[in-house]
Amino acid sequence: MNAGVHGAVRVWLRVEGLAVLAFALWLYAEGDYSWLLFAVLFFVPDVSFAGYLGGPGVGAVVYNAAHSYVGPVALGLASLATGRAPDLALIWAAHIGFDRALGYGLKYSTGFGDTHLGRIGRPRPTEKG
Repeated sequence: MNAGVHGAVRVWLRVEGLAVLAFALWLYAEGDYSWLLFAVLFFVPDVSFAGYLGGPGVGAVVYNAAHSYVGPVALGLASLATGRAPDLALIWAAHIGFDRALGYGLKYSTGFGDTHLGRIGRPRPTEKG
């Protein structure tokens, strides 16, 4: 599968991820939240890789649920509505922005390397040449 965007659109989507990362970091710093907590939780969304133990279809659903901006936005809104700090939502959003800036996109059920930002990892044998 050669799905995904390319060219300038791919660059813009990666810059967008970098912008989300920078904004989340700025808000986190402005909130004077714990950087130790940030360091401990930053890669927690990557536990969703375990979904691939159930196959590529299950893996894609689990990974995408943990790597969509819907989750941190909902958590942030719920935090603010209940008077709690949005620190966890900011860590989660920063992680997603970081991944997007590196080119890791939402996954297709055809395999971990097939993302909305294009193929990641080694080319498949049929893609060489």
